Amino acid sequence: MHRHYQSRYRERQARQTRARILEAATRLFLVNGFAGTTIRAIAAEAGVSVPTVELLFGTKARVLKVAIDVAITGDDEAMAVLDRDWTKAALLAPTAGEFLSIVAGVIGPAQVRSAGLVLAVFEGSSVDPDLAQLAAEMINQRADTAKWLVHALSQKAPLRKGSSMAEALDTMWILMDPAVFDRLTRHRGWSQEQYEHWFAESVQRLLISDQGRSARQFEGGPGREFK
Repeated sequence: MHRHYQSRYRERQARQTRARILEAATRLFLVNGFAGTTIRAIAAEAGVSVPTVELLFGTKARVLKVAIDVAITGDDEAMAVLDRDWTKAALLAPTAGEFLSIVAGVIGPAQVRSAGLVLAVFEGSSVDPDLAQLAAEMINQRADTAKWLVHALSQKAPLRKGSSMAEALDTMWILMDPAVFDRLTRHRGWSQEQYEHWFAESVQRLLISDQGRSARQFEGGPGREFK
């Protein structure tokens, strides 16, 4: 019993240390970028030793990858994005509009938490081999999510006439691009809510046939409610 208690205590401590390192790394990556952040700086910010960071994560690129995964999902649970409860709710949505409302409500917060980190990867990928590999993983991961979304959406409403599944996937993929979110919120002053409405309405307009669109359309650009 005593050993079991000690084991649980050590596991809890390890999770807390891991979370502290990821929080510290996220702050540093966002402020200093990938090149300007070192393992030593992350360790100092988290109040741990360099070997502790290396033992838990290995390389700096791996720290960034895990930080992005946690930012996207909102927690450190070992569960893929598409294996979470929101996908069940989305699949049960009776209409394309309700499906997209659920999806947008997940993508918006995920973009807020992760867009800056993902952009840091792409900005440094041309000069850093580790980041180039990580960027490729990010691209493929977004493509997998886009594929799932398009397939699920096509079960709710017919896709626009003349739009192939490949084109629909690419359209969804670019609408989910963190650079688009960054441009709209940071450069154009959009709120998270405006982005979510725009995303859902853009998918409807670009991918769904006129007959399959929800009657609730997003009118007038950012800042207007669904009618």
